[in-house]
Amino acid sequence: MWDQLKRTWYLKRLLRPEYNRLFNPPPSNEWVSVDCETTGLDRTQDEILSIGAVLIKDMRIMTSERLELFIRPSRQVRADSIRIHHLRSMDVVNGLEPRHAVQKFLDFVGSRPLVGYYLEFDVAMLNRLVLPFLGIPLPQTKIEVSGLYYDYKISQHEGGNVDLSFHHILQDLQLPEREEHDAFNDALMTAMMFIKLKQLLKK
Repeated sequence: MWDQLKRTWYLKRLLRPEYNRLFNPPPSNEWVSVDCETTGLDRTQDEILSIGAVLIKDMRIMTSERLELFIRPSRQVRADSIRIHHLRSMDVVNGLEPRHAVQKFLDFVGSRPLVGYYLEFDVAMLNRLVLPFLGIPLPQTKIEVSGLYYDYKISQHEGGNVDLSFHHILQDLQLPEREEHDAFNDALMTAMMFIKLKQLLKK
């Protein structure tokens, strides 16, 4: 009932009817893993510098169907944020305008559920671009891999605190950690976590 009410509310406020397709039933067994690199962690002031996304289909990562976008920020990239994501102002000066990045992202994702690691932050940052363009926030289902990992550890009857750090989850699931942590590689590693956890939670 709540989902139907939310859908109706979103459709009434949708500024672009061509994006009604975001409300179509998602393709069976398909998800999109997504990650963003930003100028900082302030959801109200910082900006997205890059978006990485990859399609997951039938529990396989479709690396040929990927999205890597760079977005030109409105101001110089701070030195403290460069140390984290290694993106300098010169690296994104030819990036897309936010409006064009949003269009490419929405066209790539469609109605598929979004998968991410601490996805709430990425979605909040994306919605700052999506809301002025669509009139509504991202309507897709969201799946948090750290939540799946927590459910898995609890299902194993393991007591104590559960380490939800990105590095630990990869290590515990015996998955390779890619040396470069950019938006696409993080989306790719998150997709690997998702598939492994879905398999483990079925057992």
